[in-house]
Amino acid sequence: MRLFWHRGDARTRDNAGLAAAARDGEVVPVFVYDADLLGTVGARQRAFFLRHVKRLEERYRELGSDLIVRAGDPEAVLVDLAAEYDAEAVFYNEQYRAARRNRQRAVEDALAGEGVDTDSRTDIVLVDPGRLEARYPNHSQFHGDWEAVPKRGPYAEPDAAALADVRDGKTVPEPDADIDLPDAGYEAARERFDEFLDYGITSYNDTRDDLARAVEAPTHAVSRMSPYLATGAIGVRELWAGASDVYDAVTGGERRNVDKYRYELSWREQMYHLLYYNPDLAVSNYKSFPNEIAWRDDDDAFEAWTRGETGYPLVDAGMRQLNEEGYIHNRPRQVVASFLTKHLLIDWRRGARYFTKQLIDHDYASNHGAWQWTASTGTDSVDVRIFDPVSQMSKYDDGARFVKAYVPELSDVPSGKVVDWPTLSRAEREELAPDYAHPIVDRNEGYERAQRVFEEALGKR
Repeated sequence: MRLFWHRGDARTRDNAGLAAAARDGEVVPVFVYDADLLGTVGARQRAFFLRHVKRLEERYRELGSDLIVRAGDPEAVLVDLAAEYDAEAVFYNEQYRAARRNRQRAVEDALAGEGVDTDSRTDIVLVDPGRLEARYPNHSQFHGDWEAVPKRGPYAEPDAAALADVRDGKTVPEPDADIDLPDAGYEAARERFDEFLDYGITSYNDTRDDLARAVEAPTHAVSRMSPYLATGAIGVRELWAGASDVYDAVTGGERRNVDKYRYELSWREQMYHLLYYNPDLAVSNYKSFPNEIAWRDDDDAFEAWTRGETGYPLVDAGMRQLNEEGYIHNRPRQVVASFLTKHLLIDWRRGARYFTKQLIDHDYASNHGAWQWTASTGTDSVDVRIFDPVSQMSKYDDGARFVKAYVPELSDVPSGKVVDWPTLSRAEREELAPDYAHPIVDRNEGYERAQRVFEEALGKR
């Protein structure tokens, strides 16, 4: 008998560790409600993940088994369950966050003390980070090495005969969230992905930054798979295989569009690679600076940013989407992060913590790695990258469709004026939209201050 310990992988399909456990013996599926670790994610994402676990429980019952649910420290719970079911081994999938790796080591030590074997598998990424070099100067060089590693296809769901005939009366709580959550579970994830494969992936590169399309057809412009991938409802090999099947079936511009989606998955892989080799990624700058970065302590500006009241329409629309939906499109996601860390010069760690609280697609590696990239403290080969929120809106939302969907105060303002809002006179802004915020920082002054501060930190002044 084997136990399979579900961690951040609430699915039976494309689950590397579960497939390995079921290959040569009977499996008892287990989920340990670890309040300490679940408490480190935002309430929204926690609720979404626990709904996945409920769907997982239902799936095991459809297969004639059940999910054994226990609360407590995994090292104690798994030792007790191994004894109860006379299990010779416990299987699970690797996690890369330091706290989860520490928990895994404690489990391994406790089980070894009882003579129970452990077996961990690479599941959350396509390529085991340990197979690659420890450090890369940019994404291009990482991608070259990563691309050369063969990618295996999805793992099949275990046969019902491989699952132990067990029954368990315990379950996980289903907490409420302060927003409407997407449908939970593997089936919902797969349905969304199939829609993207049918209607979005062959135009992905052409439309992924089209913010008007993101409002009109949100699951066609981009996949919107990040909430499901981050919470383990679907496996990354399944996404890679689905995209690759379409890639092999199309040519020309459509193939280029599909390949861009696969390329974007490699960014997620690099974020896990960074976390694997830099366990303090969430708290320490990846890049070394000869001088301290002169971050500003400005609680009023930070609160205005969190509320979406900065007087920069694209920034505010992005933050309001985050607050209302627990999700933010990638283009404004970069813009809001740049605005906080450059125009406002507020430490990226404050922004990352707020994202952790609000996002349903919060991914520990991607969130902190991307914040560092945008803040110019991470892997970017550019010394100081600053997204200008005015030119970004002009390029990606010139009709103000995205902005007006989330900032109703500007609904009657001509789109060109919305784009230019931070550069208009105060009198004109008050005449056009008296209820909307004035800019909390001057566009040029904020840009120049950020440039100066980072150059000083880099020792270039």
